[in-house]
Amino acid sequence: MLVLPVPGGGLQNWSPSGPPLPAPDGTPSSTRIAYAAAHVVADALADEPYSVDWDTTLAFREHLWACGLGVAEAMDTAQRGMGLDWATTRQLVTRTGAAAAGRRWCAGV
Repeated sequence: MLVLPVPGGGLQNWSPSGPPLPAPDGTPSSTRIAYAAAHVVADALADEPYSVDWDTTLAFREHLWACGLGVAEAMDTAQRGMGLDWATTRQLVTRTGAAAAGRRWCAGV
């Protein structure tokens, strides 16, 4: 279940429907290297605009690594001056690098 913000500052519970996806086995491909350009998760309940939900943002990167993918950080233009400022982008790259712990990742800043 997800808790989503709604207009007026409230929250609403939402659950996806349909058959569940199979769990990733975490095994990287032996013939190809694939990277995912991961998005940043906004903190919709923060007082200031453009706030990042760091825990969820990094958890998404953990999910991508568990799927056997590398993480291509700051490849999206929103992460390079059209949404995040340089200080936040630098923090994103630094946090992802620290979380990578020997797993595949790169940064496009």
